[in-house]
Amino acid sequence: MELEIIYQDEQLVVINKPSGLLVHRSEIDRHATDFALQLVRNQVGQRVYPVHRLDKPTSGVLVFAMQPEIASLVVEQWRQRNIEKHYLAIVRGYMPEFTHLDYAMSPPVDKYAKHERVKPPQEAITDFTCLSTVEIPVEIDKYPQSRYSLINCRPFTGRKHQLRRHLKHLSHPIIGDARYGKGRHSRYFRDHMDAPRLLLHAWSLSMEHPTTGEELTFVAPLDRVLRKLMDDFDWVDHLPTALQLGLTTPPHASMDAYLRSDEDEEASANPQ
Repeated sequence: MELEIIYQDEQLVVINKPSGLLVHRSEIDRHATDFALQLVRNQVGQRVYPVHRLDKPTSGVLVFAMQPEIASLVVEQWRQRNIEKHYLAIVRGYMPEFTHLDYAMSPPVDKYAKHERVKPPQEAITDFTCLSTVEIPVEIDKYPQSRYSLINCRPFTGRKHQLRRHLKHLSHPIIGDARYGKGRHSRYFRDHMDAPRLLLHAWSLSMEHPTTGEELTFVAPLDRVLRKLMDDFDWVDHLPTALQLGLTTPPHASMDAYLRSDEDEEASANPQ
């Protein structure tokens, strides 16, 4: 398997991680033979160091450092909350135009750890922006139609499964989420929409380059499954502009400018 490299220099390598790929060896899947860490190492020809994680079923921007000292610098940016991430998700129901959620969560109990104790809740903050909605004439639960929302998720903290758990708390679980979602809706998307994966994609990450100080924003294009759903639901024009263009946003650009939320912004988008 060859991974899509979004960005590479002497200090960093950034990939578009596919859904279903573990970042590194884990008890989550003892039988897995491919890991992002190993594949990136083989592609760039040297050892690399992960600076953050994505859940196995989540796709999108994943950053590695080329040296351990660079990894330490990037991890410090995470600790200081100086790294900005945006995710795209498809969820059940109609979400409000904007939701700010400050809802503390206890870390999920690790079923693979021995003598794991329940830990106290930790601060968890996320902003959700509804980009578009759709209603399909299919009865999945108790209603004759089924409703879904395309949303942008902006986490301000990095708790395990934060977006998935926050959206479950809001009663808008992500489609395809086997742990926190609604099985009937996930099975419908799998069987009838050719979408067998968790519909959560880390589409953007903004950070300061650890040695030059340059402001960088990396954008991960959508995979075949998500792009087909955008076409099926007529959502392409509601995607963040950077995803429509498939390009990295300019340095120093605010990600707020790339959330297509009004007609003025739509009119000013680059038509290319």
